[in-house]
Amino acid sequence: MKLDPKLLKFMTKEQFRVLSAVEQGSKNHYWVPLELISSIAGLRHGGVQKLVNQILRNKLVARNSTKYEGYRLTYLGYDFL
Repeated sequence: MKLDPKLLKFMTKEQFRVLSAVEQGSKNHYWVPLELISSIAGLRHGGVQKLVNQILRNKLVARNSTKYEGYRLTYLGYDFL
């Protein structure tokens, strides 16, 4: 998938903070838990869930829910950062 400049234009500051938090959390975790994302981003838990779902819809992060719900950046997410 190519980098869509329209998506980058309408990306909010909070969505960017969540992407940065997933990147920082991936230093110690392959799949970053949602609680860690919310603590690194400094946002409320419910707000982070909504933001993660928005960026998940745009395929900037991937989701795994086998043992626990975790997220990691895709290549497109790294391009946005």
